[in-house]
Amino acid sequence: MNIVCAETVLSGKSAFQTLGECTVWPDRDITREHLLQTDALIIRSKTKVDAALLEGTPVQFVGTATAGTDHLDTDWLDQNHISWSAAPGCNANSVAEYITAALLHLTQKKSFSLNQKTIGIIGCGNVGRAVIKKAHALQLNILQNDPPRAAQEPAFPQTPLPSPLPECDIVNLHTPLPQKRRWPTAHLASYDFFESLKPCAIFMNAARGGICDYDTWLHTQEQHMLTASVLDVWNPEPQIRPDCIQQASLATPHIAGHSFEGKFNGTLACYQALCKKYNLTPRWDYEADIPEAPIPYLEIDANPFETEEALLHHIIQTVYSIEHDDQQLRSNLPIDEIERAIHFDQLRKNYPLRREFNATQLRLHNATEQTEHKLSQLGFRICF
Repeated sequence: MNIVCAETVLSGKSAFQTLGECTVWPDRDITREHLLQTDALIIRSKTKVDAALLEGTPVQFVGTATAGTDHLDTDWLDQNHISWSAAPGCNANSVAEYITAALLHLTQKKSFSLNQKTIGIIGCGNVGRAVIKKAHALQLNILQNDPPRAAQEPAFPQTPLPSPLPECDIVNLHTPLPQKRRWPTAHLASYDFFESLKPCAIFMNAARGGICDYDTWLHTQEQHMLTASVLDVWNPEPQIRPDCIQQASLATPHIAGHSFEGKFNGTLACYQALCKKYNLTPRWDYEADIPEAPIPYLEIDANPFETEEALLHHIIQTVYSIEHDDQQLRSNLPIDEIERAIHFDQLRKNYPLRREFNATQLRLHNATEQTEHKLSQLGFRICF
């Protein structure tokens, strides 16, 4: 079997060479000519898969090691009887930890408390569910909006837009960006959306750039109608807009889902799907490719911290510094659009190892049981 694998597929070569001849190419450089003798194509979101790429090739399987599929022309793949797979939920916890880190960062930067705050979660699929778990751990009040789930689940606690927006101190976007569906989300966050927000709300988008009308967001931000904005996705990408980066409180290069686990789960899902299609025996020893966490053990005395949120921020910032991700995007941002796009792609390609919270064992001194329980709910392994 001949397999072509995009270079940003984590452990791609290690995994897929156990099933056949595996050739690795840069994601955006994969062309039809590379696929003329290829049976399976394994990619991430930077490679667009459609008729222009695949027509006339022997490719019979496309796997994307991502949760989203908007870079795949799935209608064309289905019509041409080409099997495809994705990895729904693979990075859901990674995104939820990003949101947690961002909120706790803002409590310290903006000097406010999450106590009694209300978060609106728009899009309650795999990622939204994971964010809800973290929001429960942080004891936030939660309002949910997800029309597809509400249509399928009579008991779903749906709050139709725009009614939750004036009630929310924090608004999170976690919807997909479907091309043809009953509930379109392109520019969901536009003029009416921002006009409906509670004054001084926090706006967060770690879903898809196209969900937000960034011209309208920019006007809203410049008019000081928002306390803060956290942006991980942009429109367009990778030709990101410096004016938007400048106005965001936290700006990161589409890495919310880039924990090791988030990317590794995607690779594993593709590997398992390819084995299933061709009835192959899995031979990849994937556990051998899992590295130790940069901080496998952390011991903290809670006494020096004036508030619980200051303690939580310190612990999470030690394990995952969202501030560093923000600084990396802003630092030396090129003026030239092409160079900016290269800068953006390089930050994603060379993203440092980030393990999720459960890879760190945490020992606390002088902390309350409530704080220990909260950290456990956020994902840390508490040792006594």
